Amino acid sequence: MTGFDRKQMAARVAEDIPEGWFVNLGIGIPTMIANYVPLEREVILHSENGILGMGPAPAPDKVDPWLVNAGKQAVTLRPGGSYFHHADSFAMIRGGHIDLCVLGAFEVAANGDIANWATSENDSAPAVGGAMDLGAGAKRLWVVMEHTTKDGGHKIVERCSYPLTTPGAVSRVYTNLGVLDVVQGKGFVVRDLAPGVTLEQMQAASGAPLHTN
Repeated sequence: MTGFDRKQMAARVAEDIPEGWFVNLGIGIPTMIANYVPLEREVILHSENGILGMGPAPAPDKVDPWLVNAGKQAVTLRPGGSYFHHADSFAMIRGGHIDLCVLGAFEVAANGDIANWATSENDSAPAVGGAMDLGAGAKRLWVVMEHTTKDGGHKIVERCSYPLTTPGAVSRVYTNLGVLDVVQGKGFVVRDLAPGVTLEQMQAASGAPLHTN
């Protein structure tokens, strides 16, 4: 079984984002999506700490230490991009102005529930953060994550065992094994398999039934 690596997962998400959408990128793999949106495409990337029109990571000699995303990583601005107060950023989120949010997750359930709160035990990122606002305020929520935990545990589940971030919000999941849509009343529907991955292998790595139509 081959599957996608993390860069390929981010590129796969970028491929599906329609022209003209305002898109928030969460911490982790989602932030990598900015590196794979072609400059000629008008996709307006948003970061919750107060950036609109975010571009890809800068070259090492072009880093602006004052321009970082929500994961504290250096970023660039596309032409016309701007940065602003945190409160204004959340007004965009809570006001329903974000077409799509892409988050990481610990678990996604068959009904679209998401659990992604970090404990920040290693202080790598802020704890609960704004994911609950994004899950409730964005028009669509996609998740990009590894299909299983490091020890092979299920992250695609029938029901979340962790505290929920947002109930019933996820409509699509991208993993290293492929792409799943969350269809209400049905659950996980396989839309695409990563290279070298079979449906049987994806099902064996999942804690909920997978459907093909």
